[in-house]
Amino acid sequence: MKKIAIGGDHAGFAYKEELIQTLVKHYQVKDFGAFSADSVDYPDHVHPLAEAIASQDCDLGILICGSGNGVAITANKHKGIRAALCWLPELASLARSHNNANILCLPARFVGLEEAKMIVHAFLEAEFEGGRHEKRVEKIEMC
Repeated sequence: MKKIAIGGDHAGFAYKEELIQTLVKHYQVKDFGAFSADSVDYPDHVHPLAEAIASQDCDLGILICGSGNGVAITANKHKGIRAALCWLPELASLARSHNNANILCLPARFVGLEEAKMIVHAFLEAEFEGGRHEKRVEKIEMC
């Protein structure tokens, strides 16, 4: 059973809680917070989640904040992380299949909850295609 890491900030808290209820039916889920809608600094939750993916303690990650940008920028500072900001299911599927993204970043203030669930489903169901995409993904990391 795949282990999914999930986290974000106060703007993503409500979505995170709803998504966990859906995810636990099919996956092991590790919650990295935020643990309430009180204001927090997203890097405090993103860094531990990204480390869990990089160390392969968890298979894939989902991060949620208001725009999705802050969590994506922070996660992508980690070696081995390919975090993708997605606002459509098609983008999430392509991020996995073409870019081998291992963290999905959602913009809670710009997608509805049902759309977010569809985006998560598309991300988790897609597989990396390899092939022509493999050499491109191998060129991503600079350090």
